[in-house]
Amino acid sequence: MLISFVICLALFLLVGLASARLRKHSAQDYYLASHSVPPWLVGLSAVATNNSGYMFIGVIGYTYAAGLSASLLMIGWILGDFLASLWVHQRLRAQALQQGETSYIGALAAWAGFSGRRFRVVAALIALMFLLSYAAAQLVAGSKALQVLLGWPVWMGAAIGAVLVMLYCIAGGIRASIWTDAAQSLVMMLAMGLMLFIAVQAMGGVSASVAAMNEIPGFLSFSPASVVLPGVAGVGIFFIGWLLAGFSVIAQPHIMVRFMALDSGRGLVRTRLWYYGWFLVFYCMATAVGMLARIYLPESASFDAELALPQMAVELLPPLLVGVVLAGIFAATISTADSLLLSCSSFISQDLAPRWFSSQRSNNILGIKIATLLSTCAALAWALLNQQSVFALVVLSWAMLGAAFVPLILLLCLGKHFTQTLALWLMALACCAVLILHRYGFGGDLYLGLPALIIALLAYGVSARFFPASKVQ
Repeated sequence: MLISFVICLALFLLVGLASARLRKHSAQDYYLASHSVPPWLVGLSAVATNNSGYMFIGVIGYTYAAGLSASLLMIGWILGDFLASLWVHQRLRAQALQQGETSYIGALAAWAGFSGRRFRVVAALIALMFLLSYAAAQLVAGSKALQVLLGWPVWMGAAIGAVLVMLYCIAGGIRASIWTDAAQSLVMMLAMGLMLFIAVQAMGGVSASVAAMNEIPGFLSFSPASVVLPGVAGVGIFFIGWLLAGFSVIAQPHIMVRFMALDSGRGLVRTRLWYYGWFLVFYCMATAVGMLARIYLPESASFDAELALPQMAVELLPPLLVGVVLAGIFAATISTADSLLLSCSSFISQDLAPRWFSSQRSNNILGIKIATLLSTCAALAWALLNQQSVFALVVLSWAMLGAAFVPLILLLCLGKHFTQTLALWLMALACCAVLILHRYGFGGDLYLGLPALIIALLAYGVSARFFPASKVQ
């Protein structure tokens, strides 16, 4: 088990370090690979970044508890993601290319026509906080898997992931992240496919597996157990909420910078083929594995559902293959963690304190690498102190980022204009809505970004109606 796991980790590190041969000493290359990444690499990297430890640990744990209704989350999420790619990705990439911006916040500010620094600083602080939370969740997911399968303490898995990511990110920047993402995506697919095949065979086939699931009350129902409204209306709101969650990919800097690094806007169609083909197959397998886990590991008050996949791997697979599954889980966590930490680094060095980190000097990226190191240390500290589940931590971070940026991007796509002050107020209202709803447990399984978006758009409508001057730049 340990041997196959270590071999995979060594492979990821070597791939990342090898990318350093192509590096150029500039912020543009460190954060966007000089806009030179081919479509197939962008697609594999973006999907590996999106399908993180959240998929191996969080989604499987959620499916274990929710049953077939979790598939509505999957369908809504992928459909929303696809709609976003048709509307936003090319526009954001064009802004980054035309304005020479290297960070997601910088590209968004250029798109809105903001010349001052207020928006960049506040937006970067919000994004930094919740991307660090997101990165911590990835390190927690990896540490949970190592704890179950190897008996290692939680801190060790988080520390290994953080050190590995830091080494190749500092060596090669986003190019190293993208190259390792491609290798990690293959291991992730292999691990999930292997787990699904062995689980179905051990159960006696598909028919026997479905029959066993049918014995669990409500497990094969499409209606989520906890919705805002009963019946069809509740299911509809649940689906629309998670469709918006998928659409909120446009508010995830660590994913969007992959598309900003694409070598040509004409390659976006091929990128989508790689991205959504892989995404759909992997998400279907993850949902199926989560449902099968409920058969093998009956629910109990003491059982942590987010440990379902590693626990099932131990029970069904020989040690060598358990190592492959463990490598897949760990690959999923670090493929997202490296992207998150590079985005955090860009916010620090490009948006918050460009003078301190010498980010504008093309022949010196030492400050940028220091920003990457600081981001990694902060995420590791957060992971070691964290008390929340991976699913809850990722969904909250995703919702907060969506609340902050989706309303603004939608308004920009619709050709609307607003000042930096109004933009900041809309961000504050939407983010506060998510935090209040989360704090008091409203909404059940509803994606909290949905009510936040409605509040932000209503606030913009009121402002445009009663204070029309606020729409003028």
